[in-house]
Amino acid sequence: MNINGTTKTICLLGHPVKHSFSPNIHNYLFEKYDKNSVYVCFDIKERNLKNSIDGIKALGILGCNVTIPHKVEVIKYLDEIDVNAKLIGAVNTIKNEGGILKGYNTDGMGFVKSILDKGNDLTNKKIMIIGAGGACRSIAVELASNDVSSIEIRNRSEEKAKEIANIIKNNFTTETSCSTEKIDKKALENIDILINTTPIGMESDLCPIDESLNPQNKILVCDIVYKPHNTSLIKWAKKHNLEVVHGVNMLINQGLHAFNIWTDIKPKDEDIENIKDIYKKINNITFD
Repeated sequence: MNINGTTKTICLLGHPVKHSFSPNIHNYLFEKYDKNSVYVCFDIKERNLKNSIDGIKALGILGCNVTIPHKVEVIKYLDEIDVNAKLIGAVNTIKNEGGILKGYNTDGMGFVKSILDKGNDLTNKKIMIIGAGGACRSIAVELASNDVSSIEIRNRSEEKAKEIANIIKNNFTTETSCSTEKIDKKALENIDILINTTPIGMESDLCPIDESLNPQNKILVCDIVYKPHNTSLIKWAKKHNLEVVHGVNMLINQGLHAFNIWTDIKPKDEDIENIKDIYKKINNITFD
C-alpha cells in the first residue's frame, strides 16, 4: 500500500477496538481494487461520539464502520438514514457523501449470509437471541425478513428487549417475546438457533449461558464475537456436538457489503476465502 498526499481515510469507531479485524479486511480490499485509501481504528468513548462524527465531516473521511457501543446512539448525529437501518434503529456503516453523512446497517445481512452459507435454512426456525443492543436489532429484523417462525430475546434489561420485539411485531408476522430470565435446559429445547449478540466472551473466558447446561436437541449455536475465534459459547457448543457459526463469518460478510457502499465495488467470492486465509494466519487457527 502506497500512502501519499491523496490517500483517503475510512475508519472504525467503537470502544474497545484494539481487537478489530476490520483493518485487515478493508486494507486488503483497498489494495486489491487499487483504491488509494487506508482503514484505521479509533477508540471512542461515548462522551466523545458527537465530536468524532463531526470530525468525519471536518477531516473529509470517506466513511466509517460503527461498533459496540455506538450503533444506536450514533443515529442522532447523522444527516440521513437508510430505510432498513431506520427500521432496525441501529447503524454500523456510514458513508460521507460530500459532507452528508448517511447511515446503513450491514450486520443483519452479514449474519444471515453466514448461516445460509453453511447450508442452513431459516424458514420457520425458532430463534433465541442473547442481548438487545444494535447487533440484536439488525439480526432480528433480517431473520424476520427470512421468515423465521419466532424470535425470543433474552436480556438483562427487559425494556430494550421489548423495543426490538415491538419492531418485529409491527413489521413482520414473526412471533416475538422477551425475557430477563437465565437460559435453562427447557428454553434450549424449544429453539432451533441460539445467537449471542453481546460482547460477553470478547478476549475472555466468560460465557453468556450456564456452561453446565446439557442440550438434548441439535441446535445451531452462533456467536457474533470473533476474538477469540472459539469463544466459551462456541466451545460449549462443540463439546455437545452442536453445529456452530463463528463471529468472523458475519464480520467478513458485513464488511464486504460496507466496502460496496463506500466504493460501489462488489467484492468477489474469492475475496471471502482470501480474507479467511489472512484471519487464519494471524490467529493460527483453522475453520470448521
